[in-house]
Amino acid sequence: MSQENSLAVELGQKLLKRHQTIAFAESCSGGLASSLVTDVAGSSEYLIGSAVTYTNEAKHKLLKVKKSTLTTYGAVSEETACEMAQGVRELFESDYGVGITGNAGPGGSEGKPVGLVYIAIATPNGVYCKEHNFTSTRIENKLRIALTAISMVIDKLKEE
Repeated sequence: MSQENSLAVELGQKLLKRHQTIAFAESCSGGLASSLVTDVAGSSEYLIGSAVTYTNEAKHKLLKVKKSTLTTYGAVSEETACEMAQGVRELFESDYGVGITGNAGPGGSEGKPVGLVYIAIATPNGVYCKEHNFTSTRIENKLRIALTAISMVIDKLKEE
């Protein structure tokens, strides 16, 4: 079993056992985290929905990320990731919401280098975010980002 599949299976098992649901808001990962989760048969029991919000406009319109957050902190920020996670949790009325935003590459910007990614998890008990730095190609970064997001949710489920 591949790492991708084993993490997605573990996430599903934990959510099913707890009778809880999840939704994803993805930007730089392009829907890959959700895709990995749906590779598991029966994932419709816990994955409520997913939104690929690649632009600031999509983040604002679908997930209710504040325009002031996007203007002040930018799309690649902890603040935006947290609002994405909370926004997708509310949009789909799920127990957990995951917000993924960052710069997968190949081009970076000042202060927002290639590989800088923020992954946030909105839970019934609050919103948690972590900064990550990935140092590979765009395609490899996307896979690592998706796997890291799934792994973070598993870790959060173990804590709660």
